[in-house]
Amino acid sequence: HARVHNKSTLGTTTPFFHVVCVVFEPETNLVIMANVVLSSGHSMPLVGLGCWKIEGNVAKDTIRAAIKLGYRHFDCAADYGNEAEIGEAFEEAFAAGDVARKDLFITSKLWNTHHAKEHVHEAIQRTLSDLRLDYVDLYLIHFPLAMKYVPVTEKHPAGAQMDENGIPLMAKVPIQETWQAMEGLVDAGLARSIGVANFNCILITDMMTYARIPPAVNQVESHPYLVQPVLRRLLTRYNIHMTAYSPFGYPSYQVLGIPFDSKNFLELEQVQEIAGRYGKTAAQVALRWNIQKGASVVPKTVTPSRLTENLSVFDFKLTDEEIASLDSLDRNVRFNNVGLPFVWNSPLYD
Repeated sequence: HARVHNKSTLGTTTPFFHVVCVVFEPETNLVIMANVVLSSGHSMPLVGLGCWKIEGNVAKDTIRAAIKLGYRHFDCAADYGNEAEIGEAFEEAFAAGDVARKDLFITSKLWNTHHAKEHVHEAIQRTLSDLRLDYVDLYLIHFPLAMKYVPVTEKHPAGAQMDENGIPLMAKVPIQETWQAMEGLVDAGLARSIGVANFNCILITDMMTYARIPPAVNQVESHPYLVQPVLRRLLTRYNIHMTAYSPFGYPSYQVLGIPFDSKNFLELEQVQEIAGRYGKTAAQVALRWNIQKGASVVPKTVTPSRLTENLSVFDFKLTDEEIASLDSLDRNVRFNNVGLPFVWNSPLYD
């Protein structure tokens, strides 16, 4: 029953969308969601629910609750190990009439063990089976790393097979081969849009020399400690939308016991001051910062109050000065760094 309006920007002086679809709550006339139209022509909500680290035993109830609260964008992945439970939630929500399939935007990701052209189809078929879907709205290459193949019938999620030195066993598969297989998924109607994740400028620039279907999205870690202005400019040039994962930075990794020296930027006085001006939380300010810089966001939570909170970011606008203040926090700190010795010890970023 919401009212829909199309506009070219979303309350910011920085033009970053060709088209934005804004959804208003009819009684209050407040913006409750905004969608970006991707280069593929498909519309994606700017706020989604990140499903990384949502345990299988709570995934179904979390997804059902999120749908009832108004979430229409769900960021999934085979590697998260919870797609089967999420699929149960989708199936039950469709059957109950909570939402129609056409109104959801569901993302999943190709894991590193399935980069070879003959394995890409196997991977998405397992994801579709688990999610109980006929297609995904967006399918991403999870990492630009090809690892030794593991059949889905043998181990799923496959994780990473390590050698005696704790280094992942890799596979000799160029990204171009993987991307051509991804394009085949669009041709087959199994994925409506395709994209990448964790790709840097050089990888994007190279991909644009051979992509028949250009990537619609690059999903990367993004928060005020990792602003990545150069990558943002390049993605804008190629009309590739940026999705921000881990938009709160350190708290996403603190629960994993990963040691970092950097402080939680949400606790900084300048962030708290900005939040106070609008009667918002620091987390909402962090989400709004990314949205005004042109990105969609996929924060993870299983807490009902925070599910609501993370959606409530369209009723205020940061000033250019506040955006600049948050930009100044940039430390080039990457928490999801697979090059760290206690992760995969496989350097991916300079």
